[in-house]
Amino acid sequence: MQNDLARILVSEEDIRSRIQELGADITRTYREMGTEEIVVICITNGSIMFAADLLRQINLYAQLDCIRVCSYQDDVNPVSEPEIVDNIRLDIAGQHVLLIDDILDTGRTLERIVHVLNDFAPQTLRTCVLLDKEGRREVGHEPDFAGFTIPNEFVVGYGLDFAERYRNLSCIGILKPELQNPPEWC
Repeated sequence: MQNDLARILVSEEDIRSRIQELGADITRTYREMGTEEIVVICITNGSIMFAADLLRQINLYAQLDCIRVCSYQDDVNPVSEPEIVDNIRLDIAGQHVLLIDDILDTGRTLERIVHVLNDFAPQTLRTCVLLDKEGRREVGHEPDFAGFTIPNEFVVGYGLDFAERYRNLSCIGILKPELQNPPEWC
């Protein structure tokens, strides 16, 4: 699979190191707010690996729930209005909530989910993304915590996919241009 990458953008070691830093930053932020417990909402499927590794670095009590969103009309083009396919089950009213996603691209998915979650009346709602893609933002949402700022390239690995492939790469890389069109295996 790694042979399908034009180049590695973020190494496994850099991911591991940055997640430790993010975990410490998140822990510190919530403790400064006077809380020892948060509710983590993971946007599936892309952020599962990131959320699992990040949760182990957050030194707070944490409840976990997932929300599933359909954000792409095909494998590379985001839809204008992301659709909530499966909503959360936890009661987050009055809770400190941390929403985790793999990548902040146009911002539409995160903006939509933040709007939906705010309807449940959390005490606070912060966002954390592994990747913040430059030059693609269509809405004004900025994450509270971000792992890496990346260029406007098509990336895969560490949870990010193309046609449900490459999620299990331990690094994040730029997919070769000739593989960004639907290949034979789609």
